[in-house]
Amino acid sequence: MIFLAGLGLGLSLIAAIGAQNVFVIRQGIRREHVLAVIVVCAGSDAVLISVGTAGLGALIGAHAWVETAARVGGALFLATYAVFSARRAWRGAEEGLRAADARVTGRGMWAAVGTTLAITWLNPHVYLDTVVLLGSVAGTYGEAKWAFAAGAMVGSLAWFTALGYGARLLSGVLARPGAWRVLDGVVAVVMATLAVSLILGA
Repeated sequence: MIFLAGLGLGLSLIAAIGAQNVFVIRQGIRREHVLAVIVVCAGSDAVLISVGTAGLGALIGAHAWVETAARVGGALFLATYAVFSARRAWRGAEEGLRAADARVTGRGMWAAVGTTLAITWLNPHVYLDTVVLLGSVAGTYGEAKWAFAAGAMVGSLAWFTALGYGARLLSGVLARPGAWRVLDGVVAVVMATLAVSLILGA
């Protein structure tokens, strides 16, 4: 039951629309390095959940300035990402989705991994959800806290796997470059909204 509690809470937090989810969807639709992106997202969550469960979540919660600094830094990063997405949406690109165009090269994969790491580790929402909230809740289960943490980790892995590979179902819709302009426009709005919400909450 404790495992299921962790699974449920983990899914409810991770499933919220955010920078990480939007990026995974985009990579899934493009069929570019999906497995690597999923591994980075789920692996990062596992590390952060473990750190929070070990007690860092309560420590961070006791120092308000740490949370404020994270919010401001994350807002700047998300705002920058929003600008680039808006630029792509405005200018457009001959990027129509063609499976043959998905080149799995070392450079391309590491670029995707680097972006995933940045979106994950520079986004304060990730820390608030995994380290602070999940870590704090896990601590209430005493010696069984790691069963709760394991449930949250499994939930993260299941979610990102479904998101990354499920996004391919949209490949037909996004076969035209014009559709990518709409997607990039949505990404820009989501990122900008998150940035503003972080600043207002700082």
